[in-house]
Amino acid sequence: MAVSRGEWSSKTGFILAAAGSAIGLGNIWRFPYVVGENGGGAFVLMYIVFVIAIGLPYMLAELALGRSVQSNPVGSIHAIRPGSAWKSAGYLGVLTGVGILSFYGVIAGWTVGYIYKMMIGEAGGFGEFISDPWLVSFLFALFLCITALIVHGGISNGIERWSKILMPVFFILLIGLIIYTITLDGAAKGLTFYLKPDFSKITGRTALAALGQAFFSLSLGMGLMITYGSYVSKKENLISSAVYIAFFDTLIAIMAGLIIFPALFAMGKSPAAGPTLVFVVFPELFASMPGGFVVGIFFFILLSVAALTSTISLLEVPVAFMVDQHKVNRKSIVWIVAFVTFIIGLPSALSQGASDLFSNFGWLPERLSSPDFLSHMSFIFGDFSLGFGALLLSIFIGWIWGADKAAAELTLGAEKFTLTKKAWMIMIRFLIPLIIFVILLNLFGIFG
Repeated sequence: MAVSRGEWSSKTGFILAAAGSAIGLGNIWRFPYVVGENGGGAFVLMYIVFVIAIGLPYMLAELALGRSVQSNPVGSIHAIRPGSAWKSAGYLGVLTGVGILSFYGVIAGWTVGYIYKMMIGEAGGFGEFISDPWLVSFLFALFLCITALIVHGGISNGIERWSKILMPVFFILLIGLIIYTITLDGAAKGLTFYLKPDFSKITGRTALAALGQAFFSLSLGMGLMITYGSYVSKKENLISSAVYIAFFDTLIAIMAGLIIFPALFAMGKSPAAGPTLVFVVFPELFASMPGGFVVGIFFFILLSVAALTSTISLLEVPVAFMVDQHKVNRKSIVWIVAFVTFIIGLPSALSQGASDLFSNFGWLPERLSSPDFLSHMSFIFGDFSLGFGALLLSIFIGWIWGADKAAAELTLGAEKFTLTKKAWMIMIRFLIPLIIFVILLNLFGIFG
C-alpha cells in the first residue's frame, strides 16, 4: 500500500511555509547581535548582497533537486546515483535536522517561558531560569509537542495551514513592535547605527560573518529545501518562489533590527551585547519602560512564533525521510522522531547550569565552542554540519547530477530562466562550492 507524501495546495502556502522555515530565532535573536558586533549598517548591506548573490542561487539548486525526484534528500540522491556513497550527504542532512532541532527546541522553550515571566513582571533571573532542570525540560518537551502536532497534520492540512496563520500573526506583531520602538526617545541614534553604512568598519572577518549569516539564515545545507521542493507541483515557478522566500527572510531580519537597535540606543545599551541580548538585555529594557512588560509579552510571543515556524521544518526533514524511505505512517513516525529528538536534546537543556557534566562538557576546543553541551551541538550541527552538507550538496547537484539537469528543472514553469541559465550553472559548479569552503575554513579560525 502506497504511503501518500502530500503536496502543497497552493504556491502561497509553499512560500509561507518555506519562508517560515528560514525565518526563525536566527533572524530575531542572532542577526541583531551579529550586526551589533560587526559595525551596523555596512554589515547589513553586505548581508543583503550575499543573500541575493549566493544564498538565493544555492536555494534554487536544492529546490530543483527535490522537485525533480519528489523525495527527501536521501531518496533524491539515491534516485540519481543508486548505491553510491553520495547518499551519505542525504543522511547527513537528515541527521543535521534532528541535531539542530535538539538544541534549537531548548532555546525555543525559553521563549515560551519568558512570555510567562513577562506576564508576572519578572524581568531578571535568566541564569536561574535556564538552570532549573525541571522547568527547561518541560518547556523543551512542550515546544516539541506543539511542533509535532502541526507536522502530524501533514503537508497541506498541517504545515501549510498553520504557516498561513502563523506568518501573518508574526508580521502583525513585528510591525506593532517596530512602531513602538522607533517612537522612543533616542531611537534615531539606533536607526543611524543600523541603517547608515560606515564602510571604515568593514574587515575581511566582517565580510565572512555577513556571508555566513546570509547563507545559514536561509535554512540551507541540510536538505530542507530539497524536502519542501519535493512537495511542489511541476507547474509552479520555482524561481519566483525562491525569490519570495529569500525576500521575506531578509525582510524579517531587517525588521528585527528595527525593533532591537532603536530600543537599545534609547536605553543607552551596547549594540554588541552578544547572544545574551534577547534574554538578558531586553527584559531589563522592558522593565525600565512604561508599560514595558506588556511590550515584553508581545516580543516573546513574536520570538516563539518565529521559533515554531522553524522547528516545524526541522522536524519535517527526518519525518519525510522515514515516510519516503521506509514507507511508515506519518502520524505515527512524527511522535517517534519527536521523542528521540527530546532524548537527544536533554543534555542541551541541562547544560546551562542544571548539570555540571553537561555545563562543562568541554570536548571541543574553546576557540570553536563554549564548554557547555548546547554550544557544542550548535557548532557541530548549526555551523559545521550545515556548511559541510551544503558543500557536498552543491558538488552533487553541480557535478554529479549535473548543473544542466538542475537548470532544466528550474526552467519548468519559468521559461525566462533560460536567459540567466548559463550564469547560474557556472555559479553552482564553481563559485558557490568555493564560497562554502571558505565559510567552513572561517568556522575553524583559519582566517585569524
